[in-house]
Amino acid sequence: MLMLPEFFQIVITGLMILIPIALIYKKAGLNPLWGALVFLPGVGLLLIFLQLAIWPWPNHKETERG
Repeated sequence: MLMLPEFFQIVITGLMILIPIALIYKKAGLNPLWGALVFLPGVGLLLIFLQLAIWPWPNHKETERG
């Protein structure tokens, strides 16, 4: 038996998670496809937080200290 309503709920929920994460990566100057790591069980979300916290953001402008 085909369960389309449940499938659509899964797809919509996945997009509600993936789109904001992809937008954060895009604003940070990183590849938005890294947001797909969130779907890895266990370590995916941890990898995303560590990557955003530790890696330098390409569009981050450092202020000069004089």
